[in-house]
Amino acid sequence: MEQPVQAMDTAHFESILKTRKAEIESRLQKIDSDLGRLKSADSGERAVESENDEVLEEFGQVGEGELRGIDAALDRIHAGTFGTCVKCGEPIAIERLKAVPHTPFCQACAAAH
Repeated sequence: MEQPVQAMDTAHFESILKTRKAEIESRLQKIDSDLGRLKSADSGERAVESENDEVLEEFGQVGEGELRGIDAALDRIHAGTFGTCVKCGEPIAIERLKAVPHTPFCQACAAAH
């Protein structure tokens, strides 16, 4: 049986989410800085830099996706719906929220999603 998150203090999750958001934003700024630097004149080095840029862009996209999830979770905290599955309306297990604090889904709906 899933324990409803309402039994816990959502301020704890809000703090975790805000800390993670700051970490991601810092990482995204570093990625933007790295992507904006001048490229080497050497063609071999440019090829390696191009591959590195592709990896950085992918990391950036993943980070931006997580940021959207965190912002949505913070919105749910402020709306009083944090810890409730957005699909079925059932409580999300606290253990699941501890593992993925920005998850909008209970275990069953996440598996079906």
